[in-house]
Amino acid sequence: MTSFQYTTTKPGETVEQLLREQWQGGKKTVHQMRMDKSVTDTNGQPIEWKEPLPQGTPLTFSFSDAHSSYKPEAFDSLRIVWEDEHLLAVHKPAGMAVHPEQAPGTGTLMNEVMGYIESQGGSYAEHIHRLDQHTAGILLIAKHPIAKTMLDRMLEQNKIDRFYTAEVEGQLRKPRGTINMPIGKDRYHATRRRVSPSGQAATTHFRVIERRANSTVVEAQLETGRTHQIRVHFAHLGHPVIGDQLYGSETIARGPYKLTATKIAFQHPITLEQIMIETE
Repeated sequence: MTSFQYTTTKPGETVEQLLREQWQGGKKTVHQMRMDKSVTDTNGQPIEWKEPLPQGTPLTFSFSDAHSSYKPEAFDSLRIVWEDEHLLAVHKPAGMAVHPEQAPGTGTLMNEVMGYIESQGGSYAEHIHRLDQHTAGILLIAKHPIAKTMLDRMLEQNKIDRFYTAEVEGQLRKPRGTINMPIGKDRYHATRRRVSPSGQAATTHFRVIERRANSTVVEAQLETGRTHQIRVHFAHLGHPVIGDQLYGSETIARGPYKLTATKIAFQHPITLEQIMIETE
């Protein structure tokens, strides 16, 4: 059973207002919750959806049919960097895929996350964004369907700030800037992307944080989240990420290419707290 607790913050608030107006939960999920009478009080009694509730009323929201399909696996090496009952942030190692290409694949980050979630009595975990297989760093995960719907919408509206650290070849002339170039598929290579006038809009902000003899370390902030966006943008400028041979790096790196998702910031969709999650 997947569930979470919530205490009303406004006098006269109703369950319907919370789910449909304030949180804008998915129509299918909200309808199912109403049919299942899955919003209850502290005694487990169903709450009437249109009943005005006193401020400070504790509620339990349950999702009896919320089950993710990832096969649970041992999570001894799973590195959790932040968690509450709605969200989970984990550190993805470089070289590990976020999710299986097809069910019931194994050996991915989401398999380990599902093992952890089940050990805590849960049954649901879905990632909000992706990281390329050889990109390390923070991955944000929803622990119930309402959080997933809200965070998906926030991502589409650019309300989740994602920061990366990359070491690129050569010396960038500008100390900071914005790369605003559309990205599309490369017709000559199945997995590669390229800057293309017919591609999807893509914007990357960057600032230089260190200059080295033959490279530059930058912090990059995504405004959009296209496949391989940072890698494509800097390669197009003639400064591919070190070790990223798919995009023309001539430097052989020790281990994976030099790109890490180091920070994510957003307003929590349910508690409304300002959240900043960082990792090395």
